[in-house]
Amino acid sequence: MSELAELDVGWSRSGPATGVREAVVLGVWGPLMNLYTRRTVEGLEHLDSIEPPAVFVATHSSHFDTPAMLHALPHRWRRRTAVAAAADYFYSKRRLAWTVSLFFGTVPIARDGRGLDEETTAHLDGLFDDGWSLVMFAEGTRSRDGSMGRLRSGAAVLAGQYGLPLVPVHMTGSHNVMPVGRYWMKFAPGMKRHPVEIRFGPPIPQVDVENRSEAMERVRVFFEA
Repeated sequence: MSELAELDVGWSRSGPATGVREAVVLGVWGPLMNLYTRRTVEGLEHLDSIEPPAVFVATHSSHFDTPAMLHALPHRWRRRTAVAAAADYFYSKRRLAWTVSLFFGTVPIARDGRGLDEETTAHLDGLFDDGWSLVMFAEGTRSRDGSMGRLRSGAAVLAGQYGLPLVPVHMTGSHNVMPVGRYWMKFAPGMKRHPVEIRFGPPIPQVDVENRSEAMERVRVFFEA
């Protein structure tokens, strides 16, 4: 068993855990995000053209992105969607690993330069086989100023390896709500809510691992548009 497989909290994808997460995302995070933000979601019709599982590749500038992304997904997708989380950050302590796995459905991903070989992705075999989708953040880490950083090809590699559609998701405004270094949401000046937009793009149904840069170029074009 690989190191990441040992870190993975498999019970967080059980029926009871999924029910708890659904209740937290809708009943706790939803109202809290409504207090601090005005969110708009566009492009969900693109998900009608594909069946789970899929790999979602999203921009990333805040810890706010994960609950916002999960809340934006339709129920049939959200209840079986996991979120890639940095193993060295979120899985360094068991209590933190269990917490983020339960409430956000995370799975550990290495970001130490080892790439996405069979050992580092072995724990994802069962995830995809069971019909779970995966959210990956395109830059690999949060943007420090809210601008889009260099896109990494990990999401395209996984989509190609497992024959899954790649769905780009562009999020704007989240950096203003909870920038890097802040651990809770904040109001805009004047105690106003921040505007946040979450836009799903057209899926890329076939990704060639050898030409993954082409897929990521299509993702980049969607993000910049």
